[in-house]
Amino acid sequence: MSGTSHPFSSIKASRIILPIAIGLGVVAWMLFREFDPRAFSSMSFSRLAGLFLFLALMLMLSRDLGYILRIRLLSDKQLTWRQAFRVIMLWEFTSAVTPSAIGGTSVAILFVNKEGISLGRSSAIVLATSFLDELYFIIMFPVLLSLVNIRTLFSIGEHSDSFLNEFFWFAVIGYSIKLGYTIVVSYGLFVNPRGLKWLLLQIFRLPFLKRWKHRINEAGYEIIDSSRELKRKPFLFWLKAFGSTVFSWTARYWVVNMLLLAFFILPEFGQHFLIFARQFVMWVMQLVAPTPGGSGFAEYIFTRYLGDLIPISDVAVSGSVAITLALIWRLISYYPYLIIGALMVPKWINDKFAKKNQ
Repeated sequence: MSGTSHPFSSIKASRIILPIAIGLGVVAWMLFREFDPRAFSSMSFSRLAGLFLFLALMLMLSRDLGYILRIRLLSDKQLTWRQAFRVIMLWEFTSAVTPSAIGGTSVAILFVNKEGISLGRSSAIVLATSFLDELYFIIMFPVLLSLVNIRTLFSIGEHSDSFLNEFFWFAVIGYSIKLGYTIVVSYGLFVNPRGLKWLLLQIFRLPFLKRWKHRINEAGYEIIDSSRELKRKPFLFWLKAFGSTVFSWTARYWVVNMLLLAFFILPEFGQHFLIFARQFVMWVMQLVAPTPGGSGFAEYIFTRYLGDLIPISDVAVSGSVAITLALIWRLISYYPYLIIGALMVPKWINDKFAKKNQ
């Protein structure tokens, strides 16, 4: 049996290079159109710049730590720290090389399973993880809309007279997708696990997952048992799991705030909250991006949607500054997962597949 029969057999080097090429290509295109050398003179490289860039990196590490803590909790600590780290990094890598609407959830079931947890329980763990992520978005979006004026949140530049623009509709579509997904998963996990089994069987009809379809069918009863187990978990268990989810995503959304503090002085605390709110909306928007990991789309949305919040008096160079910050943002929050994943995948495949197939 070939050692290439694994979930990454369809992910070739081009799939890793593609999102990098798209993202950097869009940045290069925008710089070609708008770059002004005076942009660098508008960015203050003070002693604190290094500190805030370091804090931005720490926030991303905090986000991953929250994810690792959560998946260990959901596995009842059956996953070791090393295994949990490996699962999260592989999961992030898969999400980075697939369109945002697809993500890496289906393949993550196999990641957890290959770390020694039964397939049915792995399915329940991953779906519970996904459910908690989406629950965070479902709850936070209306909360933010109640705290931030909707016109301020969506009205920018030439759209300042109306919030009914492409950013608003992108957010509405993205939120609708998340809401529908959350309803389906929560119904399957906590109300009708047999229906969830049927849904997973449909997902595993995909060509690169079809090999494991019969195992998913056999694991259906385990999914039902795991669903019962999750329903019996105490309130404190779910509070800890959701708390780690809030910690992870909130840390990630503060990255841009740290980047702005590295180069500029923001006028007031309320501005920080608006930046946080717009990052949240940006993430919802990325669900409609057809490119791997939202490459190109994310950089473009950053410059358009967050650009007018950059405290710079010279409007002529504001576009160049926004593009530069977008590139730094992606270098911190996206590209590292591509690099880490590319380094981990060959060894993981060899450990989990090649040796067993010899």
